[in-house]
Amino acid sequence: MEITLTGRDGGGNERIPMCGVPYHSAQSYIEKLIQKGYKVAICEQVEDPSVAKGVVKREVVRVITPGTIIEENMLVEQENNFLLVITETEGSYALVASDLSTGECHLTEINHSLDFLLDEISTYAPKEVVLDQHLFHQQQLVQSLKMRIKAVVTPFSLENLDEEVLQQQFSRYTQICTTQVRKQGLALLYAYLKQTQKRSLGHLHRLQYYDAKQFMMLDDVARRNLELTLTLGEGKKRGSLLWMLDRTATAMGSRLLKKWLDKPLLSIPEIQQRQDIVAAFLEDFLFLEEMHDLLKQVYDLERLATRIAYGSANARDLNAVKRSLQVIPSLKELLKSSSCQHLQKIEKWLDDCHDICELIGQAIVDEPPITTKEGGIIREGFHQKLDEIREIQKNGKNWIAQLEQKERAATGIKSLKIGYNRVFGYYIEVTKSNLRNIPEGRYIRKQTLANAERFITPELKEKEQLILNASEKSVELEYDLFVQVRNHISREVQRIQSVAEWVASLDVLHAFAKVAKTYRYVRPIVHQQDHLLIEAGRHPVVEAVSEESSFVANDVKLNAQDRQILLITGPNMAGKSTYMRQVALITILAQIGSFVPADHAEIALVDRIFTRIGAADDLVGGRSTFMVEMVETCHALKEATPRSLILLDEVGRGTSTYDGMALAHAIVEYIHHHVQAKTLFSTHYHELTRLEEELTRVFNVHAECREEDGKVVFLHRIVPGGADRSYGIHVAELAGLPKEVTHRAREILQELESGQAEVAATSLAASSTTLLQKPEGTQLTLFDYLSQDEVKKIEENPKSSAEQEVLEAIRSCDLMNQTPLDTMQFLLKLQQKLK
Repeated sequence: MEITLTGRDGGGNERIPMCGVPYHSAQSYIEKLIQKGYKVAICEQVEDPSVAKGVVKREVVRVITPGTIIEENMLVEQENNFLLVITETEGSYALVASDLSTGECHLTEINHSLDFLLDEISTYAPKEVVLDQHLFHQQQLVQSLKMRIKAVVTPFSLENLDEEVLQQQFSRYTQICTTQVRKQGLALLYAYLKQTQKRSLGHLHRLQYYDAKQFMMLDDVARRNLELTLTLGEGKKRGSLLWMLDRTATAMGSRLLKKWLDKPLLSIPEIQQRQDIVAAFLEDFLFLEEMHDLLKQVYDLERLATRIAYGSANARDLNAVKRSLQVIPSLKELLKSSSCQHLQKIEKWLDDCHDICELIGQAIVDEPPITTKEGGIIREGFHQKLDEIREIQKNGKNWIAQLEQKERAATGIKSLKIGYNRVFGYYIEVTKSNLRNIPEGRYIRKQTLANAERFITPELKEKEQLILNASEKSVELEYDLFVQVRNHISREVQRIQSVAEWVASLDVLHAFAKVAKTYRYVRPIVHQQDHLLIEAGRHPVVEAVSEESSFVANDVKLNAQDRQILLITGPNMAGKSTYMRQVALITILAQIGSFVPADHAEIALVDRIFTRIGAADDLVGGRSTFMVEMVETCHALKEATPRSLILLDEVGRGTSTYDGMALAHAIVEYIHHHVQAKTLFSTHYHELTRLEEELTRVFNVHAECREEDGKVVFLHRIVPGGADRSYGIHVAELAGLPKEVTHRAREILQELESGQAEVAATSLAASSTTLLQKPEGTQLTLFDYLSQDEVKKIEENPKSSAEQEVLEAIRSCDLMNQTPLDTMQFLLKLQQKLK
């Protein structure tokens, strides 16, 4: 930690090493420890040293953990800091997510696989996961939490479940906790927070239950590949969908926007309600701007409420609450003027908290100090006794000033002054050159300095006692009054949190409207049917960062009848991945209630989005790039439903050509026959384009480009049909590869393309996977697995001994009486020879 070690003499030659930090700088060291995943116990004196007998009693007053931070300087304004609790009973998991800094508490019960549980956990990006002690032996769960979720994992056990305490803490406990596992999960959270925080959790009452199946599921792979909140390369917010959408005016709105992105809706009425509000903002530009001007005056009420409830808020925090609440009446008037019924309802539900605002205004001065124990906080006129004590202070100081003038006149010493310090109190100071002018016996000498003498008088000491007593009483009384005001407001924290929720929702929807206005978004039609139609769709982020150049819009049409799978071919850099991602992002935007970048959009509700995009290995987990690719593809094939959206980009490229092509072919077939999810399948295996003829719901499209003067021009348009070339060498030239390399590559490519063995082997590999589907006893001919043209070419001009050997094998084999299994084994042998 780079703390300088000190020491203390232990007697003799022994020196005891010590490690300490100044109290005023402890926060930075605590922050450093928390970032490293440690927990920090804060110990303080709990007795007044002036009255304690013997050693002053000390106790642990709080344990700070990565998931229980409330300190403003240790939190990111726009992000939640979630603590998750997980327990399990009879095969059901309870997941409780709490952000202590905002007072949120979300609970769900999961009866699905461990993978589903981990997907749900990842949506919260928790800093700490408290695991029920009996789950700690589940190594797969523990390792996934540490390696995949990258959270601090804390084992914790519950001694007893006190439902009466939980009912007092959470007003909706009885309605929500209807199963044992839910009760256990909430009790575990409460017990852990009481043990670590050791104070009231009055602000933690907003218990909300949700069914994870009520939202679109986005696992961490999908969120990463689609760059929902962070970019792939640098892991920064800029360049992500969240960055593009975040036109919010408050920190609360920014946090809520991220939560909406993590959990898109599956309820059409809720989506349409959000769309109605966005439309209302868009209809009136002045209304939209006035809303922004009001919202940006609102401070982070969620976290201010938490500090008030915790007893850590200072006077400036209370003033921030007051200034925020002073905006609410104007906000209500603006909402009332809207023709949107949803906004009018919000206006009625919004509490302006007038009494809280008035109390703070009466009690706290406009510009209070940061500290709460040095006075200067309470406004004059708020408390009669405090005003009286202040008057004594004021009169005492006036008396001191008058005494100074009186003594100057009596002694004739114009430089005489009355000063004060904490050691000697008030004193009269006379320079040595003027000592002879002091009448004998007038003063009592107190201190000698190099150039002056300091004196006191009985009268001065008597007045000093009155002034100092008044000052001390004033500071003590001010602090007591401030605590009373803060405690009173802490009992109204629920009302402040309710205001914060409505303001945050308005803020996100107003941000949607600002984005829609800036980039000409349209309102999508969201429905329960099976078709997805986007006309002139655009990638929202790419369009936003490349404003100077016009983005090439593309259409997409998917349905369950004849366009379930779009097989996308075309060269690198032609826009295939952008096209795939924009379909997913437009779907997500539609299901969070936003307008979308398109001329027209009809979006069928999607329950999950699966992605397999890009090449990345998992060195720590011991998985190669290809293994990661297969694991992610497996996850999609197992978990997807007909209502899901699958994006598969270049599946199979991590292994040999034949292996990769065979896998890609089989995966497309499996999705077509079994999964039946809407799928965008990008590939460089042009041979797969013939699947359009074999599978009824596969449709070919390709990224259009043209060749001019030996150079490829990317048009970034996705058009029907399959591509016949990948233009990989052209892309290599654009990357700056030496001309010798690209020239030689063209020669090799020409040789490969002219080799008939390659053609025959490719055809065998592509068709062999379908042979097992033929029934026993089916009469097969040579042309069931090899085209007449290909056989004819080999017969006319066998180029190698291997081809001649294959031809002999084909001629000598009696295929008329072979079973599909025998035939496939024969084909595999031929394929091996051709290789």
